[in-house]
Amino acid sequence: MSTPHNSALQGQIAETVLLPGDPLRAKFIAETFLEDAEQFNTVRNMFGYTGNYKGKKISVMGTGMGCPSIGIYSYELISHFGVKNLVRIGSCGAFSEDLELFDIVIGMGSSTNSNFATQYHLPGTLSATCSYELLKKATHVAAKKGIPVHVGDIFSSDIFYFADPEEWKKWARMGILAVEMESYALYCNAKWLGADALTILTVSDHLATHKETTTEEREKSFTRMMEIALEL
Repeated sequence: MSTPHNSALQGQIAETVLLPGDPLRAKFIAETFLEDAEQFNTVRNMFGYTGNYKGKKISVMGTGMGCPSIGIYSYELISHFGVKNLVRIGSCGAFSEDLELFDIVIGMGSSTNSNFATQYHLPGTLSATCSYELLKKATHVAAKKGIPVHVGDIFSSDIFYFADPEEWKKWARMGILAVEMESYALYCNAKWLGADALTILTVSDHLATHKETTTEEREKSFTRMMEIALEL
């Protein structure tokens, strides 16, 4: 059954879905890595595709930016289309001095300034963490391929342009490796609905050194994280 945001029919979406924020990155992945890829969604230009990778059915779909957007798409993928594994692949801004441009960060846990988890009315603060099984597989695949990765905590922000440009340093002091905008909602939905989720990121810019990649590089050159995600 289709939803207001996804026109796919039952059976068109695989149990494992890669989730880039940019729908054009979803298109690039489908055209570059998947065989016999077919498009299942164009609603709101949030492209979704299903194809085969090394003989296994896999889907890829854009999510847009921020917790509200990925919250909608990931919820529907799990609850309406039976998706079991959701792997966010995206870009991040580095906090840690140990990170360089194009390094890969795997989000073990996600902190946030979002109110996304208030809907659960928990008597405390939820620690949004990834699926251990997907994390274990991802680190194994990365080691097998000889791809260095940084595993640790990330920050999922509702704000891109902060009034205080130095605020990120407080999170860096707590050991947060990098910032992005979607992982917290993805991890919450996966926990609530009983699915597995993981976030794999490529460093696109660095808040300490002010280095940054180009738009084209972010769309088409972050292939190592895609290679890891496709093997999951």
